[in-house]
Amino acid sequence: MAEGKKTNHDIWQFGAAAELPADAAAGSKVAAGQTGAADAEDMAAQPLAYRMAPRTLEEVQGQQKILAPGKLLWRMIKADRLSSMIFFGPPGTGKTSLARVIASATQLPFQKLNAVTAGVADIKRVISETQNALLNPAGKTILFIDEIHRFNKAQQDALLPYVEDGTLILIGATTENPYFEVNKALISRSTVFKLEPLTPADLTCLLLRAIHDPERGYGKLPLTVTQPALDFLADQANGDARRALNALELGVRSTQADTSGRIIIDLPQAQDSLQRRGIRFDANGEDHYDTISALIKSMRGSDPDAAVYYLARALEGGEDIEFLARRIVICASEDVGMANPQALVVAEAMYQAVCQIGLPEARILLSQAAVMVACSPKSNASYLAINKALETVRDTPAPEIPLHLRNAPVRAMKALDYGVGYKYPHDYPGHYVAQAYLPPELAGAVFYQPGQTGYEERIYQWLQQKRGEAPVPPADQS
Repeated sequence: MAEGKKTNHDIWQFGAAAELPADAAAGSKVAAGQTGAADAEDMAAQPLAYRMAPRTLEEVQGQQKILAPGKLLWRMIKADRLSSMIFFGPPGTGKTSLARVIASATQLPFQKLNAVTAGVADIKRVISETQNALLNPAGKTILFIDEIHRFNKAQQDALLPYVEDGTLILIGATTENPYFEVNKALISRSTVFKLEPLTPADLTCLLLRAIHDPERGYGKLPLTVTQPALDFLADQANGDARRALNALELGVRSTQADTSGRIIIDLPQAQDSLQRRGIRFDANGEDHYDTISALIKSMRGSDPDAAVYYLARALEGGEDIEFLARRIVICASEDVGMANPQALVVAEAMYQAVCQIGLPEARILLSQAAVMVACSPKSNASYLAINKALETVRDTPAPEIPLHLRNAPVRAMKALDYGVGYKYPHDYPGHYVAQAYLPPELAGAVFYQPGQTGYEERIYQWLQQKRGEAPVPPADQS
Protein backbone atom coordinates (compact mmCIF):
# COMPACT_ATOMS: atom_id res chain seq x y z
CA MET A 1 0.00 0.00 0.00
CA ALA A 2 1.19 3.48 -0.75
CA GLU A 3 2.39 6.04 1.79
CA GLY A 4 1.54 9.15 -0.15
CA LYS A 5 3.81 12.20 0.01
CA LYS A 6 6.33 12.91 2.73
CA THR A 7 4.62 13.30 6.09
CA ASN A 8 4.50 16.68 7.77
CA HIS A 9 5.54 15.75 11.32
CA ASP A 10 4.43 19.15 12.59
CA ILE A 11 0.87 18.08 11.82
CA TRP A 12 0.99 14.31 12.51
CA GLN A 13 2.40 12.84 15.70
CA PHE A 14 3.02 9.28 16.78
CA GLY A 15 4.38 7.46 19.83
CA ALA A 16 7.77 8.52 21.07
CA ALA A 17 9.67 5.54 19.66
CA ALA A 18 7.62 4.98 16.50
CA GLU A 19 8.96 5.73 13.04
CA LEU A 20 7.69 4.84 9.61
CA PRO A 21 9.38 1.55 8.57
CA ALA A 22 11.35 1.52 5.34
CA ASP A 23 8.96 -0.91 3.68
CA ALA A 24 6.00 1.22 4.72
CA ALA A 25 7.55 4.13 2.87
CA ALA A 26 8.25 2.09 -0.28
CA GLY A 27 5.15 3.23 -2.10
CA SER A 28 4.95 6.75 -0.73
CA LYS A 29 4.99 8.66 -3.99
CA VAL A 30 1.69 9.36 -5.66
CA ALA A 31 1.60 9.82 -9.41
CA ALA A 32 1.39 13.46 -10.40
CA GLY A 33 -2.11 14.59 -11.27
CA GLN A 34 -3.62 11.33 -10.06
CA THR A 35 -6.54 12.95 -8.31
CA GLY A 36 -8.31 16.21 -8.67
CA ALA A 37 -10.63 17.88 -6.17
CA ALA A 38 -13.64 15.86 -7.32
CA ASP A 39 -11.65 12.62 -7.22
CA ALA A 40 -10.44 13.50 -3.73
CA GLU A 41 -14.01 13.93 -2.55
CA ASP A 42 -15.03 10.60 -4.07
CA MET A 43 -12.05 8.91 -2.48
CA ALA A 44 -12.83 10.38 0.93
CA ALA A 45 -16.29 8.82 0.75
CA GLN A 46 -14.81 5.36 0.26
CA PRO A 47 -13.85 3.15 3.23
CA LEU A 48 -10.25 3.47 4.36
CA ALA A 49 -9.54 -0.18 3.62
CA TYR A 50 -10.68 0.29 0.01
CA ARG A 51 -8.69 3.51 -0.42
CA MET A 52 -5.53 1.92 0.92
CA ALA A 53 -5.68 -1.13 -1.33
CA PRO A 54 -2.31 -1.70 -3.05
CA ARG A 55 -1.89 -0.32 -6.55
CA THR A 56 1.34 -2.07 -7.48
CA LEU A 57 2.99 -5.34 -6.61
CA GLU A 58 5.52 -3.50 -4.48
CA GLU A 59 2.76 -2.09 -2.29
CA VAL A 60 1.36 -5.51 -1.39
CA GLN A 61 2.20 -6.25 2.23
CA GLY A 62 3.09 -9.76 3.42
CA GLN A 63 2.55 -13.00 1.48
CA GLN A 64 6.27 -13.43 0.91
CA LYS A 65 5.86 -17.17 0.38
CA ILE A 66 4.17 -16.48 -2.95
CA LEU A 67 5.11 -12.85 -3.74
CA ALA A 68 8.78 -12.53 -2.84
CA PRO A 69 10.90 -11.49 -5.86
CA GLY A 70 11.58 -14.53 -7.99
CA LYS A 71 8.59 -16.52 -6.76
CA LEU A 72 6.19 -17.95 -9.36
CA LEU A 73 3.33 -15.49 -8.85
CA TRP A 74 5.72 -12.52 -8.75
CA ARG A 75 7.27 -13.63 -12.05
CA MET A 76 3.85 -14.21 -13.66
CA ILE A 77 2.63 -10.71 -12.77
CA LYS A 78 5.88 -8.95 -13.66
CA ALA A 79 6.12 -10.68 -17.03
CA ASP A 80 2.37 -10.37 -17.72
CA ARG A 81 2.38 -14.08 -18.47
CA LEU A 82 -0.68 -15.14 -16.56
CA SER A 83 -2.44 -18.48 -16.39
CA SER A 84 -5.59 -19.41 -14.52
CA MET A 85 -5.17 -19.28 -10.76
CA ILE A 86 -7.17 -19.41 -7.55
CA PHE A 87 -6.39 -17.39 -4.44
CA PHE A 88 -7.71 -18.75 -1.18
CA GLY A 89 -7.23 -17.65 2.39
CA PRO A 90 -8.95 -15.95 5.32
CA PRO A 91 -10.70 -12.59 4.90
CA GLY A 92 -8.48 -9.53 4.73
CA THR A 93 -5.35 -11.26 3.43
CA GLY A 94 -5.23 -9.55 0.03
CA LYS A 95 -7.02 -11.82 -2.46
CA THR A 96 -9.06 -9.06 -4.10
CA SER A 97 -6.15 -6.64 -3.77
CA LEU A 98 -3.93 -8.99 -5.75
CA ALA A 99 -6.56 -9.13 -8.47
CA ARG A 100 -6.60 -5.32 -8.62
CA VAL A 101 -2.82 -5.26 -8.91
CA ILE A 102 -3.00 -7.74 -11.78
CA ALA A 103 -5.71 -5.65 -13.43
CA SER A 104 -3.50 -2.57 -13.36
CA ALA A 105 -0.39 -4.45 -14.53
CA THR A 106 -1.73 -6.58 -17.38
CA GLN A 107 -2.18 -5.54 -20.98
CA LEU A 108 -5.06 -7.95 -21.46
CA PRO A 109 -8.72 -6.97 -20.94
CA PHE A 110 -9.78 -7.52 -17.33
CA GLN A 111 -13.31 -8.12 -16.09
CA LYS A 112 -14.64 -8.80 -12.62
CA LEU A 113 -17.66 -10.78 -11.47
CA ASN A 114 -18.91 -11.49 -7.99
CA ALA A 115 -20.27 -15.01 -7.69
CA VAL A 116 -22.87 -13.85 -5.17
CA THR A 117 -24.74 -11.82 -7.81
CA ALA A 118 -23.45 -13.16 -11.14
CA GLY A 119 -24.74 -16.11 -13.14
CA VAL A 120 -24.21 -18.06 -16.35
CA ALA A 121 -25.60 -15.16 -18.39
CA ASP A 122 -22.82 -12.90 -17.09
CA ILE A 123 -20.22 -15.51 -17.98
CA LYS A 124 -21.64 -15.80 -21.50
CA ARG A 125 -21.56 -12.02 -21.88
CA VAL A 126 -17.86 -11.92 -20.99
CA ILE A 127 -17.13 -14.76 -23.39
CA SER A 128 -19.09 -13.08 -26.19
CA GLU A 129 -17.16 -9.85 -25.75
CA THR A 130 -13.88 -11.76 -25.62
CA GLN A 131 -14.64 -13.56 -28.88
CA ASN A 132 -15.56 -10.30 -30.63
CA ALA A 133 -12.44 -9.38 -32.61
CA LEU A 134 -13.43 -5.70 -32.74
CA LEU A 135 -13.91 -5.41 -28.98
CA ASN A 136 -11.03 -7.68 -28.07
CA PRO A 137 -8.33 -8.18 -30.72
CA ALA A 138 -6.28 -10.27 -28.31
CA GLY A 139 -9.04 -12.87 -28.09
CA LYS A 140 -8.38 -13.35 -24.38
CA THR A 141 -9.79 -11.89 -21.18
CA ILE A 142 -8.68 -12.11 -17.59
CA LEU A 143 -11.84 -12.86 -15.63
CA PHE A 144 -11.69 -12.31 -11.89
CA ILE A 145 -14.47 -14.06 -9.96
CA ASP A 146 -14.72 -13.06 -6.32
CA GLU A 147 -16.25 -15.60 -3.91
CA ILE A 148 -15.96 -18.25 -6.62
CA HIS A 149 -17.08 -20.95 -4.19
CA ARG A 150 -20.56 -19.39 -4.37
CA PHE A 151 -20.92 -20.60 -7.96
CA ASN A 152 -22.83 -23.86 -8.23
CA LYS A 153 -21.62 -26.78 -10.32
CA ALA A 154 -23.45 -25.67 -13.48
CA GLN A 155 -22.00 -22.16 -13.25
CA GLN A 156 -18.49 -23.50 -12.71
CA ASP A 157 -18.93 -25.96 -15.57
CA ALA A 158 -19.81 -23.05 -17.87
CA LEU A 159 -16.26 -21.74 -17.45
CA LEU A 160 -14.50 -25.00 -18.26
CA PRO A 161 -14.27 -25.02 -22.08
CA TYR A 162 -13.11 -21.40 -22.20
CA VAL A 163 -10.52 -21.85 -19.49
CA GLU A 164 -9.43 -24.99 -21.32
CA ASP A 165 -8.88 -23.26 -24.69
CA GLY A 166 -7.36 -20.13 -23.15
CA THR A 167 -10.19 -17.75 -24.04
CA LEU A 168 -10.52 -16.96 -20.34
CA ILE A 169 -7.69 -16.63 -17.87
CA LEU A 170 -9.54 -17.28 -14.66
CA ILE A 171 -8.60 -15.70 -11.36
CA GLY A 172 -10.79 -16.96 -8.56
CA ALA A 173 -10.83 -15.74 -4.97
CA THR A 174 -12.36 -17.65 -2.09
CA THR A 175 -12.23 -17.88 1.67
CA GLU A 176 -13.07 -21.58 1.42
CA ASN A 177 -10.72 -24.43 0.63
CA PRO A 178 -11.01 -24.70 -3.18
CA TYR A 179 -10.28 -28.41 -3.07
CA PHE A 180 -13.64 -28.81 -1.32
CA GLU A 181 -15.68 -26.06 -2.97
CA VAL A 182 -14.42 -25.61 -6.55
CA ASN A 183 -14.96 -27.95 -9.49
CA LYS A 184 -12.09 -30.44 -9.70
CA ALA A 185 -11.76 -29.81 -13.41
CA LEU A 186 -11.23 -26.09 -12.76
CA ILE A 187 -8.73 -26.89 -10.01
CA SER A 188 -6.73 -29.09 -12.39
CA ARG A 189 -6.50 -26.21 -14.88
CA SER A 190 -5.46 -23.62 -12.31
CA THR A 191 -2.58 -22.85 -10.00
CA VAL A 192 -3.77 -22.60 -6.41
CA PHE A 193 -2.12 -19.97 -4.20
CA LYS A 194 -2.79 -19.97 -0.46
CA LEU A 195 -2.68 -16.58 1.27
CA GLU A 196 -1.74 -16.56 4.94
CA PRO A 197 -3.06 -14.25 7.67
CA LEU A 198 -0.93 -11.13 7.93
CA THR A 199 1.50 -10.90 10.82
CA PRO A 200 1.21 -8.12 13.45
CA ALA A 201 4.31 -6.57 11.85
CA ASP A 202 2.57 -6.53 8.44
CA LEU A 203 -0.55 -4.97 9.95
CA THR A 204 1.52 -2.36 11.80
CA CYS A 205 3.08 -1.37 8.50
CA LEU A 206 -0.33 -1.08 6.82
CA LEU A 207 -1.70 1.02 9.68
CA LEU A 208 1.31 3.34 9.52
CA ARG A 209 0.81 3.76 5.80
CA ALA A 210 -2.81 4.72 6.33
CA ILE A 211 -1.83 7.19 9.06
CA HIS A 212 0.94 8.81 6.99
CA ASP A 213 -0.60 8.86 3.51
CA PRO A 214 -1.91 12.40 2.83
CA GLU A 215 -3.91 11.41 -0.27
CA ARG A 216 -5.59 8.16 0.64
CA GLY A 217 -5.11 8.07 4.40
CA TYR A 218 -4.91 10.50 7.31
CA GLY A 219 -1.60 12.23 6.60
CA LYS A 220 -3.28 15.65 6.50
CA LEU A 221 -5.09 15.22 9.80
CA PRO A 222 -3.70 16.41 13.16
CA LEU A 223 -3.70 12.84 14.40
CA THR A 224 -1.86 11.14 17.25
CA VAL A 225 -1.96 7.36 17.56
CA THR A 226 -0.13 5.98 20.59
CA GLN A 227 2.13 2.99 20.32
CA PRO A 228 -0.04 0.83 22.64
CA ALA A 229 -3.07 1.64 20.47
CA LEU A 230 -1.21 0.70 17.29
CA ASP A 231 0.09 -2.53 18.84
CA PHE A 232 -3.42 -3.43 20.01
CA LEU A 233 -4.97 -2.93 16.56
CA ALA A 234 -2.23 -4.94 14.84
CA ASP A 235 -2.45 -7.80 17.32
CA GLN A 236 -6.19 -8.06 17.80
CA ALA A 237 -7.13 -7.86 14.10
CA ASN A 238 -6.00 -11.50 13.88
CA GLY A 239 -4.25 -11.19 10.54
CA ASP A 240 -7.12 -9.33 8.81
CA ALA A 241 -5.95 -6.10 7.16
CA ARG A 242 -9.49 -4.93 6.46
CA ARG A 243 -10.46 -5.36 10.10
CA ALA A 244 -7.42 -3.41 11.30
CA LEU A 245 -8.01 -0.53 8.89
CA ASN A 246 -11.73 -0.44 9.62
CA ALA A 247 -10.98 -0.17 13.33
CA LEU A 248 -8.55 2.69 12.71
CA GLU A 249 -11.10 4.47 10.55
CA LEU A 250 -13.81 4.03 13.17
CA GLY A 251 -11.53 5.40 15.84
CA VAL A 252 -10.63 8.47 13.77
CA ARG A 253 -14.22 9.18 12.76
CA SER A 254 -15.69 8.73 16.24
CA THR A 255 -13.06 10.52 18.33
CA GLN A 256 -13.50 14.22 18.93
CA ALA A 257 -10.47 16.49 18.72
CA ASP A 258 -9.05 17.86 21.96
CA THR A 259 -8.85 21.56 22.82
CA SER A 260 -5.79 21.93 20.59
CA GLY A 261 -7.63 20.45 17.63
CA ARG A 262 -5.72 17.14 17.68
CA ILE A 263 -7.39 13.71 17.36
CA ILE A 264 -5.79 11.35 19.85
CA ILE A 265 -6.25 7.58 19.49
CA ASP A 266 -4.96 5.90 22.62
CA LEU A 267 -5.44 2.34 23.89
CA PRO A 268 -9.00 2.79 25.27
CA GLN A 269 -10.17 4.28 21.95
CA ALA A 270 -8.49 1.46 20.02
CA GLN A 271 -10.09 -1.17 22.25
CA ASP A 272 -13.49 0.43 21.83
CA SER A 273 -13.08 0.58 18.04
CA LEU A 274 -12.11 -3.08 17.64
CA GLN A 275 -14.24 -4.41 20.51
CA ARG A 276 -12.80 -7.94 20.46
CA ARG A 277 -10.32 -10.08 18.62
CA GLY A 278 -11.56 -11.39 15.30
CA ILE A 279 -11.92 -15.16 15.27
CA ARG A 280 -11.24 -16.90 11.97
CA PHE A 281 -13.87 -19.61 12.05
CA ASP A 282 -16.46 -20.76 9.60
CA ALA A 283 -18.75 -23.38 11.09
CA ASN A 284 -19.50 -24.67 7.59
CA GLY A 285 -16.05 -24.38 6.06
CA GLU A 286 -12.46 -25.48 6.43
CA ASP A 287 -12.10 -23.92 9.89
CA HIS A 288 -14.82 -26.26 11.12
CA TYR A 289 -12.92 -29.35 9.98
CA ASP A 290 -9.47 -28.12 10.98
CA THR A 291 -10.51 -27.11 14.48
CA ILE A 292 -12.42 -30.28 15.27
CA SER A 293 -9.54 -32.33 13.85
CA ALA A 294 -7.11 -30.53 16.16
CA LEU A 295 -9.45 -31.05 19.14
CA ILE A 296 -9.78 -34.79 18.50
CA LYS A 297 -6.06 -35.30 17.90
CA SER A 298 -5.23 -33.36 21.06
CA MET A 299 -7.55 -35.57 23.15
CA ARG A 300 -6.15 -38.68 21.47
CA GLY A 301 -2.62 -37.42 22.12
CA SER A 302 -3.33 -36.91 25.86
CA ASP A 303 -2.80 -33.13 25.81
CA PRO A 304 -5.61 -31.57 27.88
CA ASP A 305 -4.27 -28.04 27.39
CA ALA A 306 -4.42 -28.25 23.61
CA ALA A 307 -7.80 -29.98 23.78
CA VAL A 308 -9.32 -27.19 25.89
CA TYR A 309 -7.73 -24.54 23.67
CA TYR A 310 -9.23 -25.94 20.45
CA LEU A 311 -12.53 -26.46 22.24
CA ALA A 312 -12.47 -22.76 23.19
CA ARG A 313 -11.70 -21.75 19.60
CA ALA A 314 -14.64 -23.77 18.35
CA LEU A 315 -16.96 -22.30 20.99
CA GLU A 316 -15.83 -18.75 20.33
CA GLY A 317 -16.32 -19.30 16.61
CA GLY A 318 -19.93 -20.38 17.15
CA GLU A 319 -19.58 -24.13 16.62
CA ASP A 320 -22.65 -26.23 17.40
CA ILE A 321 -22.25 -27.47 20.99
CA GLU A 322 -24.10 -30.73 20.30
CA PHE A 323 -21.68 -31.47 17.47
CA LEU A 324 -18.75 -30.88 19.84
CA ALA A 325 -20.37 -33.11 22.46
CA ARG A 326 -20.88 -35.92 19.93
CA ARG A 327 -17.25 -35.78 18.86
CA ILE A 328 -16.06 -36.04 22.46
CA VAL A 329 -18.35 -39.04 23.03
CA ILE A 330 -16.97 -40.74 19.92
CA CYS A 331 -13.39 -40.03 21.00
CA ALA A 332 -14.11 -41.49 24.45
CA SER A 333 -15.03 -44.79 22.81
CA GLU A 334 -12.67 -44.84 19.83
CA ASP A 335 -9.48 -43.63 21.51
CA VAL A 336 -9.96 -44.46 25.21
CA GLY A 337 -12.21 -47.47 25.02
CA MET A 338 -11.66 -50.17 27.62
CA ALA A 339 -8.50 -48.53 28.96
CA ASN A 340 -10.90 -46.34 30.97
CA PRO A 341 -14.55 -47.33 30.43
CA GLN A 342 -15.66 -44.48 32.71
CA ALA A 343 -14.59 -41.95 30.07
CA LEU A 344 -17.52 -42.97 27.87
CA VAL A 345 -19.88 -42.77 30.85
CA VAL A 346 -18.73 -39.23 31.61
CA ALA A 347 -18.87 -38.23 27.93
CA GLU A 348 -22.39 -39.58 27.49
CA ALA A 349 -23.56 -37.81 30.64
CA MET A 350 -21.97 -34.64 29.32
CA TYR A 351 -23.82 -34.98 26.02
CA GLN A 352 -27.17 -35.32 27.74
CA ALA A 353 -26.46 -32.36 30.02
CA VAL A 354 -25.26 -30.16 27.16
CA CYS A 355 -28.52 -30.80 25.29
CA GLN A 356 -30.52 -29.86 28.38
CA ILE A 357 -28.51 -26.88 29.65
CA GLY A 358 -27.04 -25.08 26.63
CA LEU A 359 -24.58 -22.21 26.64
CA PRO A 360 -22.91 -20.59 28.44
CA GLU A 361 -22.77 -23.29 31.14
CA ALA A 362 -22.40 -26.07 28.58
CA ARG A 363 -18.81 -24.94 28.05
CA ILE A 364 -17.95 -26.30 31.52
CA LEU A 365 -19.41 -29.71 30.76
CA LEU A 366 -17.63 -29.89 27.42
CA SER A 367 -14.35 -28.91 29.05
CA GLN A 368 -14.69 -31.52 31.78
CA ALA A 369 -15.39 -34.32 29.32
CA ALA A 370 -12.61 -33.22 26.95
CA VAL A 371 -10.14 -33.17 29.85
CA MET A 372 -11.39 -36.58 31.02
CA VAL A 373 -10.81 -38.09 27.60
CA ALA A 374 -7.43 -36.40 27.16
CA CYS A 375 -6.16 -37.52 30.58
CA SER A 376 -7.38 -41.12 30.31
CA PRO A 377 -5.13 -44.03 29.30
CA LYS A 378 -5.67 -44.84 25.66
CA SER A 379 -6.73 -47.90 23.70
CA ASN A 380 -8.25 -48.22 20.23
CA ALA A 381 -8.60 -51.99 20.52
CA SER A 382 -12.40 -51.92 20.32
CA TYR A 383 -12.23 -49.66 17.26
CA LEU A 384 -9.76 -52.00 15.55
CA ALA A 385 -11.80 -55.05 16.55
CA ILE A 386 -15.03 -53.92 14.85
CA ASN A 387 -13.14 -52.80 11.74
CA LYS A 388 -11.41 -56.17 11.46
CA ALA A 389 -14.68 -58.02 12.03
CA LEU A 390 -16.44 -55.92 9.38
CA GLU A 391 -13.63 -56.62 6.94
CA THR A 392 -14.07 -60.35 7.58
CA VAL A 393 -17.83 -60.15 7.10
CA ARG A 394 -17.47 -58.26 3.84
CA ASP A 395 -14.62 -60.27 2.34
CA THR A 396 -15.50 -63.88 3.27
CA PRO A 397 -18.59 -66.05 2.78
CA ALA A 398 -20.87 -65.93 5.81
CA PRO A 399 -20.79 -69.35 7.53
CA GLU A 400 -23.82 -70.79 9.31
CA ILE A 401 -24.31 -69.73 12.92
CA PRO A 402 -23.62 -72.76 15.18
CA LEU A 403 -26.82 -74.60 16.10
CA HIS A 404 -26.25 -74.39 19.85
CA LEU A 405 -26.26 -70.56 19.62
CA ARG A 406 -29.45 -70.27 17.62
CA ASN A 407 -32.74 -69.15 19.10
CA ALA A 408 -35.50 -71.76 19.50
CA PRO A 409 -38.71 -69.90 20.32
CA VAL A 410 -40.91 -72.90 19.42
CA ARG A 411 -40.56 -76.61 20.25
CA ALA A 412 -40.42 -77.64 16.61
CA MET A 413 -37.17 -75.72 16.19
CA LYS A 414 -35.62 -77.56 19.12
CA ALA A 415 -36.38 -80.74 17.21
CA LEU A 416 -34.04 -79.37 14.57
CA ASP A 417 -31.33 -79.02 17.26
CA TYR A 418 -31.72 -75.24 17.52
CA GLY A 419 -30.18 -74.27 20.85
CA VAL A 420 -29.25 -77.87 21.69
CA GLY A 421 -25.96 -78.19 23.54
CA TYR A 422 -25.74 -74.57 24.65
CA LYS A 423 -24.04 -74.20 28.05
CA TYR A 424 -25.45 -71.42 30.23
CA PRO A 425 -22.33 -69.70 31.69
CA HIS A 426 -24.04 -68.70 34.96
CA ASP A 427 -24.49 -72.37 35.81
CA TYR A 428 -20.71 -72.82 36.04
CA PRO A 429 -18.06 -71.65 38.55
CA GLY A 430 -16.94 -68.09 37.93
CA HIS A 431 -19.89 -67.64 35.54
CA TYR A 432 -17.75 -68.98 32.72
CA VAL A 433 -17.59 -72.16 30.69
CA ALA A 434 -15.41 -72.89 27.68
CA GLN A 435 -17.48 -73.41 24.56
CA ALA A 436 -17.29 -72.40 20.91
CA TYR A 437 -19.06 -69.25 19.82
CA LEU A 438 -17.56 -68.54 16.39
CA PRO A 439 -18.53 -70.74 13.43
CA PRO A 440 -16.09 -73.61 12.81
CA GLU A 441 -14.84 -71.87 9.65
CA LEU A 442 -13.64 -68.95 11.80
CA ALA A 443 -12.31 -70.97 14.69
CA GLY A 444 -9.31 -69.25 16.24
CA ALA A 445 -10.05 -65.86 14.67
CA VAL A 446 -9.09 -62.99 16.97
CA PHE A 447 -10.69 -59.61 16.46
CA TYR A 448 -10.30 -57.97 19.85
CA GLN A 449 -6.71 -57.71 21.00
CA PRO A 450 -6.71 -55.74 24.27
CA GLY A 451 -3.91 -53.36 25.08
CA GLN A 452 -2.01 -53.33 28.35
CA THR A 453 -2.76 -49.84 29.61
CA GLY A 454 -5.23 -48.75 32.26
CA TYR A 455 -8.14 -51.02 33.03
CA GLU A 456 -7.58 -52.92 29.79
CA GLU A 457 -4.50 -54.55 31.27
CA ARG A 458 -6.78 -56.52 33.59
CA ILE A 459 -8.92 -57.50 30.61
CA TYR A 460 -5.80 -58.59 28.75
CA GLN A 461 -4.70 -60.90 31.54
CA TRP A 462 -8.20 -62.36 32.02
CA LEU A 463 -8.76 -62.87 28.32
CA GLN A 464 -5.39 -64.50 27.76
CA GLN A 465 -6.29 -67.07 30.38
CA LYS A 466 -9.77 -67.71 28.99
CA ARG A 467 -8.63 -67.92 25.39
CA GLY A 468 -6.16 -70.57 26.40
CA GLU A 469 -9.10 -72.72 27.53
CA ALA A 470 -11.29 -72.23 24.46
CA PRO A 471 -11.88 -75.54 22.61
CA VAL A 472 -11.85 -75.97 18.86
CA PRO A 473 -15.48 -76.63 17.84
CA PRO A 474 -16.39 -79.69 15.76
CA ALA A 475 -17.67 -79.16 12.25
CA ASP A 476 -21.44 -78.92 11.89
CA GLN A 477 -22.67 -82.24 10.42
CA SER A 478 -26.30 -81.17 9.92
